[in-house]
Order: sequence, then structure tokens, then C-alpha cells
Amino acid sequence: MLTRSTAIISRVLDFCRRTLGSKSVESVAQPKKSRQSILPELKKISRDAHSVSRKDISPNALKVLYRLKDAGYEAYLVGGCIRDILLGLKPKDFDVVTNAHPEQVRQVFKNSRLIGRRFRLAHVVFGREVIEVATFRGHHTGDDETSPKASQSDAGQILRDNVYGTIEEDAERRDFSINALYYSVADFAIYDFANGIEAIAARKIELIGDPETRYREDPVRMLRAVRFATKLNMDIAAESKEPIKELAVLLKNIPAARLFEEFLKLFMAGKAFDNFVMLNDLGILKQLLPQLAKVLKQDSSGKVFNLITKAMQDTDQRIAIDKPVTPAFTFAALLWYPVEQRAEKLLVESGLNEVDALNIAMMEVLDEVQRSIAIPKRFSLTIKDIWFLQSRLSKRAGRRAFKLMEQVKFRGAYDFLQLRAQAEGGELLELANWWQRFQSDDEAGREILVQNLGKEGIERRPRRRRPPTKRRPPGPAANG
Repeated sequence: MLTRSTAIISRVLDFCRRTLGSKSVESVAQPKKSRQSILPELKKISRDAHSVSRKDISPNALKVLYRLKDAGYEAYLVGGCIRDILLGLKPKDFDVVTNAHPEQVRQVFKNSRLIGRRFRLAHVVFGREVIEVATFRGHHTGDDETSPKASQSDAGQILRDNVYGTIEEDAERRDFSINALYYSVADFAIYDFANGIEAIAARKIELIGDPETRYREDPVRMLRAVRFATKLNMDIAAESKEPIKELAVLLKNIPAARLFEEFLKLFMAGKAFDNFVMLNDLGILKQLLPQLAKVLKQDSSGKVFNLITKAMQDTDQRIAIDKPVTPAFTFAALLWYPVEQRAEKLLVESGLNEVDALNIAMMEVLDEVQRSIAIPKRFSLTIKDIWFLQSRLSKRAGRRAFKLMEQVKFRGAYDFLQLRAQAEGGELLELANWWQRFQSDDEAGREILVQNLGKEGIERRPRRRRPPTKRRPPGPAANG
């Protein structure tokens, strides 16, 4: 019996075969342009030949489409929402493109606001739902000096991009063929500019145009390729995958704040483990988190990979059952062994005590990460708390265990200890089991657990011996 996902894929494949062989698919001649198009022949798929229904579309997105149409503008649903409906998935959001400029969109919708510097957008707000409306993007180089141009870096990265164009030019500017699909409420047809329907059928993530050029324009496309591949259970096409290892270094040119947003999409959306593995395989991880890539390479015991695997899989499971997750815990798992390695080096080289060595190591590792990924302070403080409490969890004598359990960050630190124990075993596993019993027991039971610490086989810290005192020579005898 077919599983639900297999059945959905089968329906999509059947739909694609019927569509590509149907008379309802029209080849639409591209308008003549002064520059050579990178797009194949446009396919217009009529309403009776595709599965996208207005029932699958947000009512607010439909309002935006109809109001723009009634105001005399072109308007289309575009990209991921069309792709997801064709795959039988529920779209997370709905994006609209139009030939109206942002200021014109603002005039049509009083409940909108303009955002963005790199490319101006309008957000039309309906309570908690936001419909993003973008103007058709144009080419950022022209055939003459009067053509509008975007601002680009020496490496080819687009820095500012407020250049508007036609729907055909907008399709060329899309990143992947599966995202160059446009749905119109004027005729309820899908306009397929880059063989996106075929790519969905072949389950391929493929860039539109020359992959190296497209990655140089926006290196974040490498992260998007990974994310779409894991999210949609597709493969990155060979031509699109081949330049990634060489060009991944360009991610260092991306603003740290933007990379944090991309980090959330990669690791906080239910595919953290799959994304981690693919990022590592493609050489992207060492550009984002070089300290982690280094310890992974040196990891002969497998404990680093085991810890990260368990943390990523636990995060994915929590998201699947709609439990809360925090990027602080994920960062703590990814960077724990770089911190531990740095602290051990400081202990040997500087003669610091354990607490000072750990504090300095935490600060140094996080400072280095912040240059690439801007972790907000509310998360970096939690990361430090989780790490710092690891050393305190082994100190349980007297009232320490009772006081430690009252700490606000105790639960996160304990959960992290459990992950470390599963990755390393040995004494860490004994320590984690002890804390599990301590939490589940009553007050009297906890007192007994603390009293019996020596009987549990947990090594106690040896007492410091005082240096022997020199005996003073006897003084002269007193006269009689």
C-alpha cells in the first residue's frame, strides 16, 4: 500500500505527464528582447490542466490579486506557494508579483508598508497574515548607458537591486526553475517560464541560467538549494551542485544578520539533521562554522558527530509534534566541542583554573561565530548558561544539587548533559542517570542520593594537601 507521500508524488508525476502531453499547454512566444534570454519556451497551462485551485489559496492573497487586477495592474501568485500546491503540500505563505511599483501598491492598499533596501517590497497586512507584494524585477545590466543597473560588488554579488522590468525578466531573475511558476486570476492559468513542471516531475533543484553567475550574484542561493532539496525530498541537479564547494567561501560576504535568518530556516524548520549533513558534504559548513568543521575533521571517536546528530534529530522531532525549540540549544550543540577544545588548550598553556578557562573559551568561540552569524544576545546568553552549568552539574555535594535544580536554565543544561552522555557514555552517562533519579525522587530520596555519592563510584575531587610546615629549632633554655 502506498504511503501518503508516495501517493502525492505519484499524483504529481501523473499530472506532469498529462500536462506536458496535453493540448491545454500552450507555447507562448517570448517578446523580442535586445538581450538573449536564458529561459526556454514559455508554457501556459490552462485551468483544466493543472491542480491549483482557489480553495488552496489564502483568501487574503486572493484579495490582493483581485484588487491589483481591478486597479489595472498585472498580478500573479509566484514561486513556492504554486510549487507546494502542485506537490500536495500546504504553502507556508503566499507571495505576489505585479507590474505596479511599491509606491503604487501602497496607494492601492492602505494596510501596507514598504520594506527593504536591497530590493523594495510591499507588505500587505491582514491581522497576523502578511502578503508580500514585489514588483517585477528587471535585468541589472543593460545594452546601453541609459539602462538601469543594480549595484554589484567586485565578486559579482548584487548589493542593491531596485531595477524593475517585465514578467519575463522577473522569471529570469528567479533562482530555481521550480520557483519560476506564476498563477494568474485573470485566466486561472499557470505560466511556466523555466520548465519548472518538468523539474518537479524529475525531483530536481536546478538553477536558472549559469550556476556560477547565479551563486556569485547571491551566495545565499547555495543555502537555499540545500534547504529546498531536503524540504522537498529532491536532489540538487549536477550542474547546480558542482560549483558549490569552490564558491561557498563567498558566503563570508553575506551580512551576519542575514545568515542568522538563513540559519533559522535551515535548523529550525524540521530538517535540521538533513541540512547539517548536506552542508558538511558540500563544504558549506566550514565557511559558516569553521571551528566546528575543524573538530569534526579531528573527531576520531565520533562523539562530535554523535552529539550533533542527536541534537538535530531531537529538534526535528520536537518541531514535528509542535513543541517549542530554541536556536540557543542548537548553537550550544554545534559549538560545544570547539569550546571544550579551546578550554583544554587554555588550561595547559595558560595555567588558568577550569572556570576561567571555560569562560574565556566561550567568549572567544562565540565572538568568532558572531563575525559570520549574528546571534542575538538573548540567545548567546542562554548558550553560555547551558555551557557553564555543565561543569556545575558534576558538583553535587552538600546542598549544591538542590540549589542547582532551582536555576532557571537548569532544564536546558540537564537536557544538554543527556545529549553529551549519549554521545560519549562512560562517567557522563552515570552523571546523567544520577540527575534523572534526583529529579524524579522525593526530598528524602534526594538526601540519600547526595549522601551516597561516594558509593556510586563517581570520582570525588581529591583533597588538596598542605605543604609540610618546617619545624622551628628549639630556642635556648631559660636560666634557672
